[in-house]
Amino acid sequence: MENNFSVNIRINPYTLDFKFDAGTSRGILKEKSTYILTVFSDAFPDAIGLGEAGPLKGLSPDDRGDFLQEARKIIKKVEALTFPRDTDALLQQIGSVAELIAFPSLQFGLETAILDLHHGGKKRLLPNAFYDSKKPIPINGLIWMGDRQFMQQQIDEKLNAGFDCIKMKIGALDFDLECGILKTLRERYSEDQVSIRVDANGAFGPEEALGKLRRLSEFSIHSIEQPIPVGNIAAMAKLCRQSPVPVALDEELIGIRSKEEKESLLRKIKPSYLILKPSLLGGITACREWIEIAGDIGISWWLTSALESNIGLNAIAQLASSLRPELPQGLGTGQLYHNNFPSPLTIEKGNLIYAPQKPWSVPDFFGKE
Repeated sequence: MENNFSVNIRINPYTLDFKFDAGTSRGILKEKSTYILTVFSDAFPDAIGLGEAGPLKGLSPDDRGDFLQEARKIIKKVEALTFPRDTDALLQQIGSVAELIAFPSLQFGLETAILDLHHGGKKRLLPNAFYDSKKPIPINGLIWMGDRQFMQQQIDEKLNAGFDCIKMKIGALDFDLECGILKTLRERYSEDQVSIRVDANGAFGPEEALGKLRRLSEFSIHSIEQPIPVGNIAAMAKLCRQSPVPVALDEELIGIRSKEEKESLLRKIKPSYLILKPSLLGGITACREWIEIAGDIGISWWLTSALESNIGLNAIAQLASSLRPELPQGLGTGQLYHNNFPSPLTIEKGNLIYAPQKPWSVPDFFGKE
């Protein structure tokens, strides 16, 4: 037991301010509330571990008014534990706190912060080529909703910056307008030159979805995320069988925590892809389990950030890299905010890279008291 360690944890709210009004099918986002975790231990006297718990408003299971109050109760239970030096055993120990099943973003933040501390407070969480050998991660360029001019401007900026995978949010504007933008993009660039993903965030009704997907297929779409609302299991399964555009599950995965429930859902629906957001699904352990089950069924995946700051984004990038991804990841959200934390995370030519010459900088109030 002498190698085990205990921790002290602080949690601080922080508000991230968008550089623009970020449009989705669920409304306009101007700011994002998040919580920064700092972890200390006598076993690592010169290190501080950083993590982020970022519930997504209107979507996260732990988006609740008493989040901070309940998080502090859970933190006390985590502080009562001792942690092994083995990474997998450490993650298992965090997951032993039963209350975390209802707080997936807090679980991810705790995993991140304690792993960071365990590795010396250097923002390295897992063995991964992104951090260890600075291997770039291909990512999709995210196009936010807005008027046609704003969306076209974003597309042009992403293509000029070297992206060859574009993800466009659809479903809140006029569908003909959205199709017009996709048509213009596809007329300029072939499927071999630019891969197009679309994300409906459940905006299509089950009765209209197939017709809209047939129309979208005219533009050689790589995939569509969550075309219909969650909970329509039979309709989603039928859509996955009939759709000319491969279907990816996103919001459908939220709140599914047991291995048996995960396997049952995927075998019923049989999507082409999973979109994995650690903050919404329960962190590193949960995402690894989804990927294991998906692999057994023949379903591909990619990881996506859920509007975290650079602290959370760094954790998701390292998790993705550790899993040796085959597809572009959804990790392009680090440039959304006026007041994000300066970090080595940099986007170059459609890739997320870890540039050590750009140091981390976080506010002093995250320091040790």
